[in-house]
Amino acid sequence: MPQFIGFVAHDACKDDLLAWVSTHKERFRDRRIVATGTTGGLLAKAFPELSVTQLLSGPLGGDAQLATMIAEDRLALLVFLIDPMSPQPHDVDVRTLLRMAVLHNVPAAFNIATADYLVESRLFGSAYKPGRRDFSEHLGRLKA
Repeated sequence: MPQFIGFVAHDACKDDLLAWVSTHKERFRDRRIVATGTTGGLLAKAFPELSVTQLLSGPLGGDAQLATMIAEDRLALLVFLIDPMSPQPHDVDVRTLLRMAVLHNVPAAFNIATADYLVESRLFGSAYKPGRRDFSEHLGRLKA
């Protein structure tokens, strides 16, 4: 199954994300990127050499689409630059996306410093597959 890198940036962080991707664009040249609405459009316009798939806008379901990709084991890495100073009308979708990243052990960065650590890691671009917890006992409780 293809492994995508997911990008999301709140409005106040979009310029930061574009600058960060510019710094690391060689690392993304052979990777498939998926991003929520406006973020995806900005990435595709700024970096036509990259493979960017644009999802719905975050408030219109893009965050939920990324969460689904995590549940389906199609997202290898999430970079989500969050603006901590602005309330988000779709906070429930944002929390779902964050929960899915934690639940499925997907490497995730919520600021530039952590994003730098992830893409500069020797594991980035390797065959590394993070382990996942076994939830069969949780699922089995319904059968008893």
